[in-house]
Amino acid sequence: MFTCPDCSETFIEDYSRDFHIKEKLCVEANKKKTEKKKASKTITIINSNSLEYLKKLKNNSIDCVITDPPYFIDKLDNKWDSKKVVNDSNSHIKHLPKGMKFDKKQVKDLYDFYLELSKILFDKLKPGGYFLSFSSPRLYHSIAMANEIAGFEVRDMINWVYTQTMPKGMSMTHLIKKLDITDTEKEKMIDEYKDFKTPQIKSCFEPICVSMKPMTTTFLKNELNFQTGLIDFSQKVGINSDKVPANIITTEEFNEVYDKNFLVKKASKKEKGENTHITVKPVELMEHLVKIFSKKNALVVDPFLGSGTTAVACKNTGRKCLGIELNKEYYDISIKRVG
Repeated sequence: MFTCPDCSETFIEDYSRDFHIKEKLCVEANKKKTEKKKASKTITIINSNSLEYLKKLKNNSIDCVITDPPYFIDKLDNKWDSKKVVNDSNSHIKHLPKGMKFDKKQVKDLYDFYLELSKILFDKLKPGGYFLSFSSPRLYHSIAMANEIAGFEVRDMINWVYTQTMPKGMSMTHLIKKLDITDTEKEKMIDEYKDFKTPQIKSCFEPICVSMKPMTTTFLKNELNFQTGLIDFSQKVGINSDKVPANIITTEEFNEVYDKNFLVKKASKKEKGENTHITVKPVELMEHLVKIFSKKNALVVDPFLGSGTTAVACKNTGRKCLGIELNKEYYDISIKRVG
């Protein structure tokens, strides 16, 4: 038996060992192992309950939080099951599209849940650290108020604008047909109300609540102490990449003025791939937010990682990421996407 003096690997023939040493195969193997180890330390994905796991982290250890939380609309709360929603044999829930059932209780449930989360993250974020939360127009105030009450400063609201959506307003026709009146009266009423629907107009933007943990000193001193608080205006936007970041973002080309001023690099059609998550965010959008609100090597946390887009964005931009996802299916997709 012949042994490599560098890595102690054994060979039956001496020429095999000599080739191994000459080509520095042990060095390359060790280099790959080291790189893999570094990558695993950079991106960490946990299959767990985020509220419980976050409590284990050190206080003032997180640089930035970016997440798309459960909105507590019908079937989509903090315990929602993707299979129940996606595989529901009825495409509507009580005559409304999935996730669109109106219930004032949703507002309070989301507020209570997000207040608990916000209080935990307030302790874990560094002073000047940003907490970005995607939301829906109808429920944004629950998230913003939960942040405020927990101690955060709500600094802005970013609108992610898009056009590829369908109006959710429901026609009255099917209800009129069930009325105990003559067919002639039904036809007349249907014609009279043909253009009237329930108050759910086409939604063309997603609000992102931008909150910051207050600082105890000036922006400059906080930056020197924690490397947080300041945002990166070198991250240009617009179709020519020559405009400063704004609180409007688009990821699709649809209007000359918007494209010129607010467009972030358009997402690839292949991006979603085999991803089964129902609210996948474009990687380019997440990269844009990550680069503005955190620095290289910063720790970015996503308590509701979903299918892993935030982790992919962090990997692509040189940030560390801790992603927590309760749903095993989405956890597995995240692991696969990050590689």
